[in-house]
Amino acid sequence: MSPARELTLGIDDGTTGVRAAVVDGSGAIVGLAYREIRQRFPHPGWVEQDAREVQGCVLEVVTRALGAARARAADVAALGITNQRGSAVLFGDGGAPLGPLVTWQDQRTRQRCDALLRDGVFVSPYTAASKYEWLARHHAADRAPGGWRLGTVDAWLAHWLTGDAHVSDHSNHSASGLYDLLQGCYDDKARAVFGLEDARLPGFAESSAVIGTTRPDILGATIPVASLSGDQHAAMYGLACHAPGTVKLSLGTSGMMDLNAGTSLSSPGPGAYPLVLWSLGGVRSFCFEGTTITAGASAQWLRDGLGFVRSLDELEPLAGSVESTDGVWAVPALQGLGTPHLDANARGMIGGLSRGTTKAHVARAILEGVAWRCGEVFAALTASTAGGAPAALRVDGGAARNDLLLQMVADAVGVPAERQASVESAALGAALLAGRAVGLWRDEDVAARFRAERTFEPRLAADARAERLDRWRKRIELVRAAGA
Repeated sequence: MSPARELTLGIDDGTTGVRAAVVDGSGAIVGLAYREIRQRFPHPGWVEQDAREVQGCVLEVVTRALGAARARAADVAALGITNQRGSAVLFGDGGAPLGPLVTWQDQRTRQRCDALLRDGVFVSPYTAASKYEWLARHHAADRAPGGWRLGTVDAWLAHWLTGDAHVSDHSNHSASGLYDLLQGCYDDKARAVFGLEDARLPGFAESSAVIGTTRPDILGATIPVASLSGDQHAAMYGLACHAPGTVKLSLGTSGMMDLNAGTSLSSPGPGAYPLVLWSLGGVRSFCFEGTTITAGASAQWLRDGLGFVRSLDELEPLAGSVESTDGVWAVPALQGLGTPHLDANARGMIGGLSRGTTKAHVARAILEGVAWRCGEVFAALTASTAGGAPAALRVDGGAARNDLLLQMVADAVGVPAERQASVESAALGAALLAGRAVGLWRDEDVAARFRAERTFEPRLAADARAERLDRWRKRIELVRAAGA
């Protein structure tokens, strides 16, 4: 295979934007492009995107990434797709959208889910299942039964690019609300609850396997579509968290932490949940996932809500301009508390203020709050691991560029925080999974290539960390009591 055909392409459709990464034969990103997607809020709690705009963003970033790599579409050996999980699309033949892209954050089905919960059916508005039902009722009611399909974003983009594939991988299926984790197939009871027994739902595919080739009229070449995966799962692969017990933290709008649980499904720690990590060679691996709901979003709040900084690049120098918070503390529960508390009613709180408090103290307290929330999630995920705490925590995402925050995270979790050169691990992982499917490399090759660009060693002694964690938990109690 020529060097040019050793290029792979990862497409990452995220919550707020689309990213494309061109990866060379050594596993390095040689071309990268990003474009933000506009969000629409037609009613309180509704969060959607124009699906056609998303398609346009995909074409734009692929073209720009290829240009940055000085490559053509015909030079790409395979492409992979990773995506925001829990989002849903209704579309026709060829991938034409028949309604909005309803994002995972959308709450339009909360009342429906609350009613089902009262009936003893465990459902969540954050998964795709209730969104499928809503789309089918509101945008497919007058259409011929065979004229529409439903799918998560990966299934929709794959169908659009290939013209015929209608599948999703097990990692996305496992986060849909319609999946039987034990059997690895649709849960018929869940489909019946949402009236989706006869709906045209996506089939099942491996996370690394060729499912079709792109139509030349879209990307200008026929490229094998060779991987589908949820964004957190692709990031796990890109960060080489392939061995059971390895763990990563993606610091984006939220903080998503995943622990490789191996091939045996077991019970996760408090407030965490099991998912399929990936399916490779017919073998499903599982992960435990926990969430810090407000991570990078708290930094955005300091910029947009309080005007502390004009850009996020100014936040680290501001918080680092003081040696401590001078007694100020913050619980950044701006959208509730995730793992281990799962308290949607909790709201943020700032305390310890004095006349000497400055913007710098508050900014530093917010970053510390994010770090201690990550510490709580880490403790929950590793509570049931037989081998003890992992040797390190691998970190990616936009907020991982903040050195001060990563040092705080290392102090809160008690193990080194490792950051690789590229923090775009989801797009990288999608490309690596695609290359795996066409024989460019093996899992062990990807693992051997991982290099930490910087490692942040914890500075707190074990007893000091325990004391700080005890103090943090008391502040969490205050927050939860205030929101009750």
